[in-house]
Amino acid sequence: MYDFNREIVSVKITLTGENSVRLEPTDGPMTIEAPTPDRQYSPFHMLGSSLAYCTFSVLYSWATHADLPVDGMHIDVAWTFSEEPHRVQQLTLTFHWPSLPPARLAAAKRVAAMCTVHETLLHPPTVAIEAA
Repeated sequence: MYDFNREIVSVKITLTGENSVRLEPTDGPMTIEAPTPDRQYSPFHMLGSSLAYCTFSVLYSWATHADLPVDGMHIDVAWTFSEEPHRVQQLTLTFHWPSLPPARLAAAKRVAAMCTVHETLLHPPTVAIEAA
């Protein structure tokens, strides 16, 4: 759950594929769902989910302040891999917002890019690995 301006908004994260997730607001507790019991929530799903959740957070907050309806909003994130070393090469985030007025689309894209996870991926931190 995330406290968007003191309104509690729960989300559902659905594993839509081996390399993709969908985040959408829902009633009830935050959930992570898979289409089959053998589909595991991988670290890569976590990475995609963090980008989706962060982007949803900034879009929802902006929509609330701008008095924009959020009906039907959901976010899809998909990724591809690269080798040597094995890593995520590309993340593609697509937000679906059917109730967004067309005149506000460019602004919504700018707001989505303000997500801290997005900025972190664009400007990666230094990662230190230490033994205790």
